[in-house]
Amino acid sequence: MRKVLSIILLFLGSFLLVGGLIARFWVPGQVEKTPLNVNSVTRLSGDAQLFDGTALQATPVKATSVTHSDTSKSDGSVVVMQSSSCLVKDPDGTAPDCVSADDPDKRLVSAGTDVFATDRVTALAVNDSKYLPADAKKHEGLINKFPFHPEKADYKFWDGLTSRAVPATFQGEEDLDGVSTHKYVVRIVDGDITIGEDAGKYSTEKTMWVDSVTGSILKQTEHQTRSMAASGQTVLDLTFGFTPETVAKNVEDAKANASKLTLLTSTVPLVGLVGGVLALFGGFVLRQSEARTGDASRHRVPANA
Repeated sequence: MRKVLSIILLFLGSFLLVGGLIARFWVPGQVEKTPLNVNSVTRLSGDAQLFDGTALQATPVKATSVTHSDTSKSDGSVVVMQSSSCLVKDPDGTAPDCVSADDPDKRLVSAGTDVFATDRVTALAVNDSKYLPADAKKHEGLINKFPFHPEKADYKFWDGLTSRAVPATFQGEEDLDGVSTHKYVVRIVDGDITIGEDAGKYSTEKTMWVDSVTGSILKQTEHQTRSMAASGQTVLDLTFGFTPETVAKNVEDAKANASKLTLLTSTVPLVGLVGGVLALFGGFVLRQSEARTGDASRHRVPANA
C-alpha cells in the first residue's frame, strides 16, 4: 500500500511542480496582454468656453469615446483598434453622445475617428501595413493605455491633435479608491494644429491615473485651449475629465482584473510549487520507508532456525 501511495505522491508532486513552474514563468507572458475583445465606452464631462464669432460663451459639455478591437485584423502579438470620439454642448444635461454636423441646435463641437494598432505587451504603436489600411495615420508611442506593470518613469504618449508622441511625465503614486495607480502628466504648449482650414495653436495639460498592474487609464482630467494662429483669438477653452461613473467602473474592472492576474501568476504558482515539493517529499519518505521494510524482511531470521 505504501509503495502505491508513494508512486502516486511522486507523480502528483512532479505534476504540481512542473505546473507551478509553468504558471510562474510562462503564464504571465500569455495573460499579461491587451485582450482581443476590447469594446469600451468612456464618458467625460466638463465645461467649455466657445467662440461664437463675437465672444467666448460658456457651456457645459460632454464627450464620448468608443473603442473596439478588430479581431479579424488582430493576432497573438498585435491588436488593431478602431475608435471614435465626439464632443458636444450639453447645456441641459440631455444631449446625446453625438450629433451630426447639421444638428439644428448646433451642439457639435468636434468629432473624429481613428484606426491604430498596438503591441499587446508593450502597448506601443505598430505601423505595419499588415494590420492597418493604406490610408491609416502613422502613430508613435503609447496610444490608449500603458504596458502592464508600468514603470515609475516617463513615457511617450500619442496626441491626436498634433499627431505626435509627447512626454507623459511620471508624477508619483496615488491610491484611487483602493487601487494603486501611477500618475502621469502630458503638457503641450502652442502645438500646431488646424482649425477648419486655418492654422491654429493648441495647449493642454492632461493628467492620467494609470492602474499599476494592467496599465489601464482609470481616471483622466484635462484642460486644453485652441486658438487661431494669426489672431491669437481663443476659440475653445475646455476643462473636462472622466465622469464619476466611468472612474467607478474602471476601478471595479481594475480590481477584478488584478484578482484574476494574482490568481494566475502568484497563487497558482505558489500552490503548485509548495504542493509539489511537499508531495515529492512525502512520496520520497514513503518510498524509503518501504525500502527499509523490505530490507528488514529479507534479513529476518526464521523462528525455527
